[in-house]
Amino acid sequence: MKNILIAFSIFCLIGCKKDIPIEGDLIHNGDIIFQTSISSQSKAIQLATHSKYSHCGIIYKINGSWFVYEAIQPVQTTPLKEWIARGKNNEYVIKRLKNTSLLTPDVLNKMKKSGEEFNRKDYDIYFEWNNDRIYCSELVWKIYKEGANIEIGKLQHLKDFDLSHPVVKQKMTERYGNKLPLNEKVISPSSIYDSDLLYTVLKN
Repeated sequence: MKNILIAFSIFCLIGCKKDIPIEGDLIHNGDIIFQTSISSQSKAIQLATHSKYSHCGIIYKINGSWFVYEAIQPVQTTPLKEWIARGKNNEYVIKRLKNTSLLTPDVLNKMKKSGEEFNRKDYDIYFEWNNDRIYCSELVWKIYKEGANIEIGKLQHLKDFDLSHPVVKQKMTERYGNKLPLNEKVISPSSIYDSDLLYTVLKN
């Protein structure tokens, strides 16, 4: 019996830490969540940006439940639990604007409204800065910029990333052939993650 109790305790220590704290005040509307995606391009993004995190989205509470608004194919709202389960090892980090007073109910509503223009748009595999298609960190950046007039993360150009690894080179060739748009404006998940405007709320 003692061995069973010990085994159960170990199970709880290992497994229960993956619980998603979706009650109370731990998560707020407008929080930004990051994960390591298991998509085919994730490894290339990690290598090019020197970051563990390759995907992100914005958290909203809708009808009492938490969702992530994200740019996949197509842009959509995904239940938080499903979003977390889709990432590598169910690991995630949630970050929040340090100056939370800026995210008033009116501003959050404006952010949601500005994000609606991207709903159901195709995912942008070419990482272009126009609004015809959109990728994950671009969606987050533009929602904060257009809805709250806040720029989270430093805008860069494709040439600013580390494009030297064979995995990155292969993915770039698949997408662009021999004509790399090195001057294309880009916002990466890592740039948003590293923004000094944010602080970490939860990490699992």
